[in-house]
Amino acid sequence: DDRAWHAGTSSYRGRSNCNDDSIGIELEGTEGSPFEAAQYETLASLCAALPQRYAIRHIAGHEHIAPERKNDPGKGFEWAVLQQSLSWPPQYFPAGVA
Repeated sequence: DDRAWHAGTSSYRGRSNCNDDSIGIELEGTEGSPFEAAQYETLASLCAALPQRYAIRHIAGHEHIAPERKNDPGKGFEWAVLQQSLSWPPQYFPAGVA
């Protein structure tokens, strides 16, 4: 319920200062490397639980909100796997990834 500090200078879908209204979730890994099935399972469980407390409008990576500075989760992250696990419509995800 406190302000996030993970995004830094950021902008997404016409809004700047993503720290003001975002939830940061850290995934262990290296940009471009594949993520493990257990990471997708845990992330999907967490994402499914968040709307029970917060109004979730979008899911995005640092690479989408601060593309000049950040590259994560990177090409190794399969957005379609997360979207299929959640059964959420594509408009929740960055354009072209799910």
